[in-house]
Order: sequence, then C-alpha cells, then structure tokens
Amino acid sequence: MMYSIIGAGSVGIALASQFARSAIPVGIANTRGPETMAPLVKDLGGTVTPLTLQQALDAEIILLAVPFWAHRDIVRATSNWTDKIVIDVTNAYGVPLDDLGDLPSSTVIARAFPDAQIVKAFNHLSAGVLAQAPATTAGRRVIFISSDHDDAASAVSRLVEQLGYAPVNLGKLAEGGKLVQARDKQWAPLIFQDLFKPEV
Repeated sequence: MMYSIIGAGSVGIALASQFARSAIPVGIANTRGPETMAPLVKDLGGTVTPLTLQQALDAEIILLAVPFWAHRDIVRATSNWTDKIVIDVTNAYGVPLDDLGDLPSSTVIARAFPDAQIVKAFNHLSAGVLAQAPATTAGRRVIFISSDHDDAASAVSRLVEQLGYAPVNLGKLAEGGKLVQARDKQWAPLIFQDLFKPEV
C-alpha cells in the first residue's frame, strides 16, 4: 500500500512524524515543490520522502491535510481518482454554511472528488497533539473515522492501528461524521476531544 500526505503545514508534518515513528513509508507533497520540504523531511528520517504533487497523487491512500478550500486545487491536479482513498483531514471552521450548501464539509469534498472514496479522519486533534506519541499509560489515543464507504473505512482503520492509534468508527459522513465536522464558527462536539482507549 502506498501512502502520501498532501500538505506540509503543521498537521501534515505531525502526520508524517507518526508514519516515521512507525517506520511506515510515506510521501509528502505541497504546492511549492519537494525541495522546499527537504529540511523538514531530513529530521523525520528515511521513511518520509518529499514528492511532487503529481507523484503524491499516485498513492493508493492520500491524506488531504490542506486548508479546506484548497481541496479544489487538488481535485484539478489529476483526472483519475478511481479506486483511491482520500482521507479528509481538513476542517471547514469559519466557512459559511451557505458556501457548503448546508452540507457537512466532508460531503462537499466527497462530491468534489469523482470516483474517490472519502474517509474523514485525523482532523479532530490539533497538530501538537497529533505529533505526540499515539499511546500512553492511559491507552491508545482515539482517532475517529467516518465514511460512506465501508471498505475504505476498514482500510483507514487498519492504517490507524498500524500508526499506534485506536480507531473508532462513527459511521456515515452525514450521520456520526457530523460529530467531527466544524459548522461555520462552531466546532463539532468531538473536535479537540483527546480520548484514549485502555489496553485490555
């Protein structure tokens, strides 16, 4: 399975650090080119590779860690989204509901990406928390997942576990997924909830 992260801001780098921690190869791309990420990637070790945007789009599972409206630029970067899983790590905080057609933000993204399978995950924690160890004496840190595609949700759950977290499936994007999607200037109930699942 090939993974890539699109977005090299604080959230993208935090996610890349978790791939590095688990020794899972991942590519990372931004819109400015791989050379701009060389210093950042060097500190993360050899399992994190800077890529061009086009190279990142070749991955089977893509983590979308960009400002919300930037997803439109990513959509236009390729015409082939068939069978790809896109993990929506964005937050639409501050985006007027009218601009979203009063839909959950992940539903807007799902409609924008033809043929891709959208899974909402990793967006409910701040970059600082995402960069921390996924497991503590309290247990494994919870990552919430929601998707309208069961197979894609299962694939992302496996990745979450490989990274050391505990996946919790909230169901469909427009149902349980609403609990992790900002609405205008209101944070959803589960955003910033740093929860742990005890080991048994």
